Amino acid sequence: MTKKQLLNELDNVSGLRENRMRVANLVLQNTTCLPKLLDISFDMANKMSVKAIWILEFIAKTNITLIFPFVDFLSKNMQLITKDSAVRSLAKILQLLVEENKNSEFLTVKQKDRFIEIAFDWMISTHKVAIKAYSMRSLFYLGKNSDWVHDELSTIIKENMHNESAAYKSRGRITLEQINKLANQ
Repeated sequence: MTKKQLLNELDNVSGLRENRMRVANLVLQNTTCLPKLLDISFDMANKMSVKAIWILEFIAKTNITLIFPFVDFLSKNMQLITKDSAVRSLAKILQLLVEENKNSEFLTVKQKDRFIEIAFDWMISTHKVAIKAYSMRSLFYLGKNSDWVHDELSTIIKENMHNESAAYKSRGRITLEQINKLANQ
């Protein structure tokens, strides 16, 4: 599939799940399109960038290992995306990568550090609760080998709990419990 064909497919994508899954399946059937999808995803001048990131999330949910060759690129560029619906998808991709890393340790120290910085930026921003919830989970896993990450995450959660939504409070309580449980082992 050419980049132009991929752009045409993205042009027909709406927020409907089956619509996004249809295009994700096209890319999954032809994984050589992944670099093109990433190019579109991070081209902020392209109006299809958000849709491309949505498709990237579906691909990550289906087969996270397909994202592995692009981890360094993602760690260097995720913070450039600012549109909430795209950041939400990137936060989910980050969570999936970090969860997979606990089993196979493919992230480098530098990549982990970049991802920690990105997730903390998302936590202290004005983003919606889903982004913050995914970031909490990512930081919990990334912080398992760095006490300061859990300390900072706990502080941010506690400071913001009274101002945030019920969903944030729920995820915050769960994350704090996990951190405390890990600290008491």
